[in-house]
Amino acid sequence: MSEVRIAAEPRTEFGKGAARRTRRAGKVPAVLYGHGTDPQHISLPGHDLMLALKTPNVLLRVEGLSDGAELALPKDVQRDPIKGFLEHVDLLLVKRGEKVTVEVPVQVTGDVAAGGRLEQQLIQIAVEAEATHLPQAVEVDITGLAIGDSVQAGGLKLPRGATLVADEEALVLQILDATVSTEPAAEAEEAAAEEPAAEATE
Repeated sequence: MSEVRIAAEPRTEFGKGAARRTRRAGKVPAVLYGHGTDPQHISLPGHDLMLALKTPNVLLRVEGLSDGAELALPKDVQRDPIKGFLEHVDLLLVKRGEKVTVEVPVQVTGDVAAGGRLEQQLIQIAVEAEATHLPQAVEVDITGLAIGDSVQAGGLKLPRGATLVADEEALVLQILDATVSTEPAAEAEEAAAEEPAAEATE
């Protein structure tokens, strides 16, 4: 994984008002922490950070710090629930050679068997890998899977250097019969839920 350089500035003002002023200036309030060090309150360029975060578990080289550049991973990203812009980011310090646990996307490739329907239970999976060599995704090829087949976490082919942290028996995906509808079961559940309410009004 290549490093993305990003310039940090120290942040000395705190609170909602200060955070709003930071965002109006096109920057994002952030906290850098880890390895037993005191948290560092910084601001990062909003546009550059937004582009960097398009890559899952992006490795950031944070420059402009008092002790020199540091490597960090995004740990918690807060966005405005309506407009989607970045509000705050927590960054976790990492070192070369250090192993960390991250959630990586599960990407499905291949075509579903004729008459089948893909049902994906997990869109992310927890793995452990070296901080500077994190996988971008875990791929699952469903070519050849028949209706009724399923894939569990323990059956995933992980990228080199990554080990599974999630439960091996966790269901990742399954191939269902596309001709079998689940609507009658849902309608039955709704009817059962309505009956007590009807009895209460009598």
